[in-house]
Amino acid sequence: MQLDPGSGQVKPVLRDCDTEGFKGCNDLHFGADGALYFTDQGQTGLQDPTGRVYRWRMERDELVCLIDKVPSPNGLVLDSNEHQLFLAVTRANAIWRLPLSPAGRVNKAGLFLQFSGGRAGPDGLALTSDNGVVVCQTGMGLVWVHDALGRAIAVIRSPSGLGTTNCAFGGRDGRTLYITESDSGTILKADLPPQLNICGAGLFSHA
Repeated sequence: MQLDPGSGQVKPVLRDCDTEGFKGCNDLHFGADGALYFTDQGQTGLQDPTGRVYRWRMERDELVCLIDKVPSPNGLVLDSNEHQLFLAVTRANAIWRLPLSPAGRVNKAGLFLQFSGGRAGPDGLALTSDNGVVVCQTGMGLVWVHDALGRAIAVIRSPSGLGTTNCAFGGRDGRTLYITESDSGTILKADLPPQLNICGAGLFSHA
């Protein structure tokens, strides 16, 4: 759906892919070229690993399915070079890494991070300036900060509930992490300490 903030008008811009309806669109991320990457999760899970990730280039009216065998695709974020797409696979409690070929296809998709426990699994993602991945682990009330190799270097615990669903960097120096907490319906703010030597990756960070 597209919202015109001036008039308040909302209109659909994508209704289906090749006449097949979406299962239930979930999260989105814009690339540097304006391409829109989004997940189509619906009720998929380990019992039905048919969730999809799409890329839409609006100026070409080109909608491409990048991968179609995901058990619950959710949050996603590109690395700073846009060579790979990180994907939260909520009901598998994991983060997948989807390498993108020069032609924009997904090659050699694999597991990047594996979580355990909680009510749900990874949800929203963001990227640090050194290509580390920030993961909202909803159902645990945690937000994990990883370096580029996937090593956990910090964890933020919600004081308001277990529903840490999305996050995005902001603030003057890009070191403030804003987190949505769905159990309480609140937005949390965490100022990351300078010794972590990380900040948000500008426009490429996304919740």
